[in-house]
Amino acid sequence: KRTEAKFESFIRAQLRAASMRWGPIYRVLGKAKVARGFYHCAACNEDVPLTTRINGKRVKNVHVDHTNPIVDPAVGFVNWDTLIARMFVEEDELQVLCNDCHTKKTNEEKATAKARRAGYIEEEEDIA
Repeated sequence: KRTEAKFESFIRAQLRAASMRWGPIYRVLGKAKVARGFYHCAACNEDVPLTTRINGKRVKNVHVDHTNPIVDPAVGFVNWDTLIARMFVEEDELQVLCNDCHTKKTNEEKATAKARRAGYIEEEEDIA
């Protein structure tokens, strides 16, 4: 039997897979390419390799990131229309980040979301 949570998880996974094939992602990545296998990070302004080795294993070192998070960590999930509109954006709302910068940005967003869930961030309606 399908639960609501399983259904939402399935829909999110399908949308994420579709977004990986979104044309502007490839165009932004192409524009950030500076040499064979090297890309320019928009945050630290370094030219970094596409992959790197960690403990002998090759791992991804370049990410195409949304400048505005798909789900705003200060607000949380709003609705499917908002999620889809923020997921499928044009080139000007995407950036290439190295793994270190992407991890830092992601951790900041996670901390904001955690604070919101704990009640440390007021909802937008309560601020007015």
